[in-house]
Amino acid sequence: LGEEEDPDLVQRNLDFLREMNIPKALKYLVVGGFIPIWKWFYYAPNTFKELQIAKWRKAGKELPEGFESKQAVTVATMLFPRDPMEMASRTVVDPVEFFRTVLAPFFVSRFLLLPAPLLLIPGIGPSFFSHAVVNLFFAELLTNIHAFLTIVTNHAGEDIYMFEGGVKPQSGAFYVRQITGSTNYQAGNDLIDFFHGWLNYQIEHHVWPDLSMLQYQRGAPKLKEICRAHGVPYVQESIWKRLEKTVDIMVGNSNMRVFPVEFEPAKDKAIHGVTWKSTNGAIDDE
Repeated sequence: LGEEEDPDLVQRNLDFLREMNIPKALKYLVVGGFIPIWKWFYYAPNTFKELQIAKWRKAGKELPEGFESKQAVTVATMLFPRDPMEMASRTVVDPVEFFRTVLAPFFVSRFLLLPAPLLLIPGIGPSFFSHAVVNLFFAELLTNIHAFLTIVTNHAGEDIYMFEGGVKPQSGAFYVRQITGSTNYQAGNDLIDFFHGWLNYQIEHHVWPDLSMLQYQRGAPKLKEICRAHGVPYVQESIWKRLEKTVDIMVGNSNMRVFPVEFEPAKDKAIHGVTWKSTNGAIDDE
């Protein structure tokens, strides 16, 4: 979380836009166009990249020369590589395989197969089908916007920290990182939590990966009090304020904080890295 190896580190992944020599207004337009399609354009290919890297390593294959595992992969970099590094990434993340196994099945099932039974209705079937496709498409854009608001903004902002190297699971430094590298939104009752998808308890989610969503309401006040007592920053703001701070990072108006290395005990450092070995939230030091 928030480390150089984090594939979803917003500040690093948006360096191209942050450093782009264009008017700030155009940068905001780029971000505005990105948000409704971010899962297709960025999240799916970047997740596919991580899957392919894991497959290569499991098979004992060396990653190609010039390939940078930390570099984000998007639909644009796959189709229109701009430099040798992006060209090398196409060896690991094959665009044809990505579209064939990831995007094509999704689009076909969501926008063709799902409304297809409407075509069986005599006379008005084609009209129902076309209206259903349009509604499904705009609903998908809306879910992308909601997901961006509730997922991307909880690990970015000028008050959120980035970290150097890995630390041992369940160490003091580990828990401090989960808290200072995340942010919560408004919370406290079932209705608010439902509309946030329970992602408004991002700090608790990272501190207690196995905790059920319904227990977040109980755990959050206790963790917040612990942080207050020990002077650990516990960030909690409205989702709209977090959006503003995230966009500021994306367009280069501000920078995330870098956590002081000297504040983390040497005994907490994970010398050989950290990896996930199970699907239930358990993390192992290697």
